[in-house]
Amino acid sequence: MGKEKTHINIVVIGHVDSGKSTTTGHLIYKCGGIDKRTIEKFEKEAAEMGKGSFKYAWVLDKLKAERERGITIDISLWKFETSKYYVTIIDAPGHRDFIKNMITGTSQADCAVLIVAAGVGEFEAGISKNGQTREHALLAYTLGVKQLIVGVNKMDSTEPPYSQKRYEEIVKEVSTYIKKIGYNPDTVAFVPISGWNGDNMLEPSANMPWFKGWKVTRKDGNASGTTLLEALDCILPPTRPTDKPLRLPLQDVYKIGGIGTVPVGRVETGVLKPGMVVTFAPVNVTTEVKSVEMHHEALSEALPGDNVGFNVKNVSVKDVRRGNVAGDSKNDPPMEAVDKKAAGAGKVTKSAQKAQKAK
Repeated sequence: MGKEKTHINIVVIGHVDSGKSTTTGHLIYKCGGIDKRTIEKFEKEAAEMGKGSFKYAWVLDKLKAERERGITIDISLWKFETSKYYVTIIDAPGHRDFIKNMITGTSQADCAVLIVAAGVGEFEAGISKNGQTREHALLAYTLGVKQLIVGVNKMDSTEPPYSQKRYEEIVKEVSTYIKKIGYNPDTVAFVPISGWNGDNMLEPSANMPWFKGWKVTRKDGNASGTTLLEALDCILPPTRPTDKPLRLPLQDVYKIGGIGTVPVGRVETGVLKPGMVVTFAPVNVTTEVKSVEMHHEALSEALPGDNVGFNVKNVSVKDVRRGNVAGDSKNDPPMEAVDKKAAGAGKVTKSAQKAQKAK
C-alpha cells in the first residue's frame, strides 16, 4: 500500500445487532483489502452453513476468528479505501474487548461511526437506559473521538419499509442525545442505510427518493453528500505532528512464530523507522526496531496516524504490554510520570489550602 492517500482510523459503535458487522463488512467487501478468492470462499461457506444472508458479517466473523486464533496479527484486514482515504477500522465491531479497549485509553479513532437500527423496537432497545447506543457514544466523546457519523441502518425493515417518518423520528432523538453528550448535531452526517441491501452505502438508494442527502456545517468547511462512503470522505483528517518526538502507545503485543515480539499501535507523534532504538515507558525497556509493517507491507517509516506492527530485538512478549508508550531513546523518550504527578498534586493541594485560608 502506497503512502499517496491519507490514513484515517474509524471505530464502528452501536447496540448489539444494530448491524455493525454487516455494515462494516459491506464496506470492506466492496472497497476493501480482501482479495476476490477469499470473498468467494467465505460466500460459499456462508451459503453451506445456511447463513447466506449474513455474507458481509460472515467475512468479518471469519477474519475475527483468524485474528483471535493468532493466525494474523494484523488489524490491517479491517481496512478499505475511499476516493480520499485509506480507512482502518480499529476495533472489530462487536468484539468483546471493545469497551475495554476504549476505556484503557487505546481508542485511537479519528471518527466514530454510530450505527442505530431503524427496525420496529430495535432503535428503542438500543437507545434505552440499558442499551449500548448511549454508552458507546458517550465513551467515544469522552475519550476524545470528536467526529461522528450516524448510520440509521436496517431502513428496509421499518414499517412501512424505507419510512421517511421513522428516519426523521430517529434523527431527532439521536440528535438530542448526542447534543447532551457534547457533539454538535450540525457537524454530524446522518445517513439512512441498509448495510445488507446496500442502500446509500456506496451508491444513492432508489428506495428513498425522499432523502435529499446529508449536510454538515462546521468551521473547517461544510460538506454534503448522499452515501455513507461520501460521509467517510468528509472526515477531517487530524493534523499529524511529525516534527515532535516519537510517541507510540501500544494497542497490543503479539508473539509471532519465526519473527518474535511484535508490538502494535498507532504512531501519535514523530516518526518510527527500522533501525531506531526505542524505549518503552514506564517499563524502561530499550531495544532496536528490526522492521515496521502496516497492512502486511514493510515501511521505511511510519508517520502519525499509521497503525503499525513493529518487530523488536531481544524483548519478550512479557516485557512490554498494552498501554506502554514507545519513544525514540535518543530524542526525549517517554518517562513514567508518577513522581512528577505526586509532587504536582502536593503543590496544588498547598496552594488550594492557602486559597481556602484567604477566604
